[in-house]
Amino acid sequence: MLTPFDDQGAIDWGSLEALIDWYLEKGAEGLFAVCQSSEMQFLTLAERTELARFTVKAVSGRVPVVASGHIADDASDQAAELLAMAKTGIDGLVLVSNRLDRNNEGLDHFRTALAAATDNLPDDLPLGLYECPAPLRRLLTDDEIKFLADDRRFVMIKDVSCDLNTVTRRLGLANGSGLAINNANATIAHDAFKAGADGFCGVFNNFHPDLYRWLKDAGPSHTDLAAEMAVFLALAASTEYMGYPKLAKLYHRRRGRFKSVYSRAVPDDITKTFWALDAVLEKIEIGTVQYRSRIANLRDHQ
Repeated sequence: MLTPFDDQGAIDWGSLEALIDWYLEKGAEGLFAVCQSSEMQFLTLAERTELARFTVKAVSGRVPVVASGHIADDASDQAAELLAMAKTGIDGLVLVSNRLDRNNEGLDHFRTALAAATDNLPDDLPLGLYECPAPLRRLLTDDEIKFLADDRRFVMIKDVSCDLNTVTRRLGLANGSGLAINNANATIAHDAFKAGADGFCGVFNNFHPDLYRWLKDAGPSHTDLAAEMAVFLALAASTEYMGYPKLAKLYHRRRGRFKSVYSRAVPDDITKTFWALDAVLEKIEIGTVQYRSRIANLRDHQ
């Protein structure tokens, strides 16, 4: 999820409610309420927990809501952040891998850090792991994946390996457990679904989540359209470097959901940095509308 702000930098709760309604209307199966796209590294703990509470209330049980938000360096501070987030009513708490073992010291160190971070959390609260790429990308090892798969508390991983072979291997490691593997890379999204990935948890769900949902649910029955759409989705997502998440905020302002494109993570005016940005967003909108129309036509003829 994105965090909309007003022009003064305060959270815009009205725009957030409109955004939540849009996610659900477009078929989101769950919401990741506090994450890097939410600019969590630039939010206070009070803001992070209030974002989670607000989202849980707005969703009202229609889909699961998960959140992360432990950003501190100190282990005791992380534990406090996680406990505060656990009290917001979320359906799952997602830990950040680079906060647990930044230096890749191995499975024992990872398990010790994980135990310390979760020691005071409710035993019945589902947990996840997020390979958040900021401030550094710390991928999970196969042994760590197997360890998580063997722990009934862990129900999801947001995979940012951006590598189909890694996603496929992890699916095998998690097979038969309750651990879902959610790919976050648009380029491999179609092939990851074909390999059995449980979901897509990438940033371009902030542009056209319904297309990814269709690719997952109906793609296997419409292989030609799915393969064509996969190319469009990959090309659209290649614009992420043009100032995301402000890029997505521009997209939503064009559609009337956001009043402001203010971003704490990207303070620059990206329309000046990328002179063709308006044309790029228009092309993404046109392609999205066209694929939605083709999907609707398929449904009408079934």
